[in-house]
Amino acid sequence: MSKRDYYEILGVSKGVEEAELKRAYRKMAMKYHPDRNANDPEAEKKFKEAAEAFEVLKDPNKRARYDQFGHDGLRGAGGFGADFQDVSFDDIFSRFSDIFGGDIFGGMGGAQGRSRRRNGTGHPGEDMKMKLHLTLEEIAFGTEREIKVKKQVACTECTGTGAETEDDFMTCGTCNGVGEVRQVTRTMFGQFVNVQPCPTCHGEGRTIRNKCHKCHGNGRVKGEETVKIQIPSGVSKGNYISLREQGHAGIRGGEPGTLIVLIEEKEHEHFRREGDDIFYELNISVPDAVLGITTEVPTLKGKARIKIDPGTQPGKLLRMREKGIKGLNTHKTGDQYVRVNVFIPTKLTEEEKKHISVLNESKNFNPAHSKEVKENLFERVKSVFS
Repeated sequence: MSKRDYYEILGVSKGVEEAELKRAYRKMAMKYHPDRNANDPEAEKKFKEAAEAFEVLKDPNKRARYDQFGHDGLRGAGGFGADFQDVSFDDIFSRFSDIFGGDIFGGMGGAQGRSRRRNGTGHPGEDMKMKLHLTLEEIAFGTEREIKVKKQVACTECTGTGAETEDDFMTCGTCNGVGEVRQVTRTMFGQFVNVQPCPTCHGEGRTIRNKCHKCHGNGRVKGEETVKIQIPSGVSKGNYISLREQGHAGIRGGEPGTLIVLIEEKEHEHFRREGDDIFYELNISVPDAVLGITTEVPTLKGKARIKIDPGTQPGKLLRMREKGIKGLNTHKTGDQYVRVNVFIPTKLTEEEKKHISVLNESKNFNPAHSKEVKENLFERVKSVFS
């Protein structure tokens, strides 16, 4: 949703500690809380904007990725992301129950009243990790990939509820639908209350009379789904993309887990990568190095012509501007460097050896002569300033 800086939204610095971050978000949430700003679209926008910022900054991994790559680094990274405007207040209150806990809104309909709505929604699914191997071309310009993921999916027979019919749900008799049980202990120091998930319904607040014949009450079965992944340009090995709700399906309607896609780079046939720059090794013959040549070299977008000047020395780097990788979270594009290597043959015919011997007699092919010329030039320049 928001393209504003997350630290600016919450009024904190980059090095903010967790406790201060929570206080800052709590202050913003109270100020723009929907119960205090009824029918105020602007307050609703700021409330959700603050929740989006806190959702990223409270997570060490997302925060590190945001600090390094900005908003582009969070594409497809889970959380509320670009669809944050469509997130309900209930989801926000449920997600940040530790922030909205207690009665900080003075009985104005805060998370305490909403938390009961979570009962009966099962348990969240497990997160998944998978590797995605990308070509250098895909990394250079970004791409969209479709991958098939084998995972637990919602049962189609019971639509993920785990029950044969909706009438097969019963309120848990142990916790009376609350989802938790309390044990009160009285000691000489006072009264202690221990709250734990209900052992009968495991916190769901309800039990099932007749379980689904296909999933046996689990609400999910083994399956396969196709997932679309947007890959931004400039990613590298070690980066990852988190896709919220693309992991294993939850148990009996619980929230799906997160699919974490780890980026791997395929070795390229021609190029070696260094950051956003790429390097290509060009081999030319001795005559071409001496006389110069115009030749073709591969690039990430096809072939391009490059000029090798006469007398080019082995190891020289030639720069091809903006022929490299479009950087992550930047408008800059790296360069392509062509390293010139002069091929020295190891096998010669007798006739070829004669030609080389003749050239060796020339002063222009004698490195000692070249050094002598440079030394004489240095002495002449030195005498001018002496």
